[in-house]
Amino acid sequence: MRKVGRYALYGEIASGGMATVHFGRLLGPSGFARTVAIKRLHPQFAKDPEFSTMFLDEARLAARIKHPNVVPILDVIFEGGELLLVMDYVHGESLARVLKNLERERSRPPLRIISGVMASTLHGLHAAHEAVDERGAPLGIVHRDVSPQNVLIGADGTTRVLDFGVAKAMGRAQVTREGELKGKYAYMAPEQIRSGSTVDRRVDVFAAAIVLWEMLAVRRLFNGDSELAIIAQVTMNEIPPLQQIGVEVPPELEAVVMRGLSRDPAHRFQTAREMAMALEAAVPPAPAWEVGEWLAQVAPDGITRRAREVQAIENASLSETDAPPLSSLDGSVEAGSVAAMRSSQVSGIAVPHRPQAVALPRSVVVIASAVLVAALGVAAVLWLDRGREERATGIQPVTPTVTATTTNAPAKPPEPTVAPAPPETSAATTSTPVATTTATTAAPRPTAKGAATATTTSGKTAPRADGCSPPYTIDAKGIRRIKPECL
Repeated sequence: MRKVGRYALYGEIASGGMATVHFGRLLGPSGFARTVAIKRLHPQFAKDPEFSTMFLDEARLAARIKHPNVVPILDVIFEGGELLLVMDYVHGESLARVLKNLERERSRPPLRIISGVMASTLHGLHAAHEAVDERGAPLGIVHRDVSPQNVLIGADGTTRVLDFGVAKAMGRAQVTREGELKGKYAYMAPEQIRSGSTVDRRVDVFAAAIVLWEMLAVRRLFNGDSELAIIAQVTMNEIPPLQQIGVEVPPELEAVVMRGLSRDPAHRFQTAREMAMALEAAVPPAPAWEVGEWLAQVAPDGITRRAREVQAIENASLSETDAPPLSSLDGSVEAGSVAAMRSSQVSGIAVPHRPQAVALPRSVVVIASAVLVAALGVAAVLWLDRGREERATGIQPVTPTVTATTTNAPAKPPEPTVAPAPPETSAATTSTPVATTTATTAAPRPTAKGAATATTTSGKTAPRADGCSPPYTIDAKGIRRIKPECL
């Protein structure tokens, strides 16, 4: 695995003379990931400034094509000497490999399947030819390299065309300093070989007719021992009709093929859509689901192998995707929480776990402690001030007197108990009669005869007749004030 920008490159899907197509993975933020196909140009082309500029310009134009029968271009990267073309990954098989399987098994596709595949290809070509820029001006995109290698049949039964707009830049690299043209002559129109530059959409129509002929015959149309032999076949030799080579097809279908292969551009179909409509009229195309089932029968090994490779890549990317950051109150997070979050990544999406425990910052603890100490200090000061006020007025706290009882004591009414007489004090200060209570949890205090107050059987002090029980009042501030008449 190798990373270039925000993309990770994996194993090869296909390789050619100018580029290699890899499995790729878009690694986005927050665990987002997507499987893509990345076409990586060979270093000698990426290092050519003129070619790199033209390649990038053509790729940007091709990104304007929006059609279900065209593989979209998602991104173009030129970084660190690498020139990459990022495309949507389509799970399927190239028409070139399908034809090889059919040739090896000596079988031919049903005519409905051929019509479905080639009609979709022609509709995709027409969408590219009609593409416009942001202002609505025609872009004049011509593929220039329509071939079985650039026709992809998806497992869903939808056929798509690859590499729109890129062939023009590649054609620039195919011309050597001596002016010699190199490339796929077997799929070039005669005017494309002769001129090398001035071409229009009809060269794609000619190339599509070659592919249609090869699907019907399951063999190459232009094939030779050398490049010169192939060029001669394309430009001069007679193109054999299908009936002549033993392939039985309806006359209407034969007419569509031969018109598309006309060497005179004026005698061909003028648009790819025109040819698609003629093909669909000659042989009704099979629906996508039928094409998908047929593909699964003729190319099961490639479909299954590629599915396993994609699954392995997606599983491997789970551990390589950067997890989103988690933060606690002090900007840190426990290592266990991060590990739990990473272990819960499913399908490339990280699901964060709540931390088990978060430590409070030291500053919060210090502030809380200071507030607690201050509160305790204020409470102590208020308590001392209240005590001084009570002592200044001569009030003593009321001390309860309790009487202990035992389980063996006979049940009888409690005897009256009296509080001892207050000690002698100065003339300005007198004592307060002591209230007594009856309880079963503490030892009794000693009582003396002649006490001023007596307890009732319920443990409450009987009120005095002179209005001095209690001998004080409580003002609005909560301070006890001695009644003057009780002095």
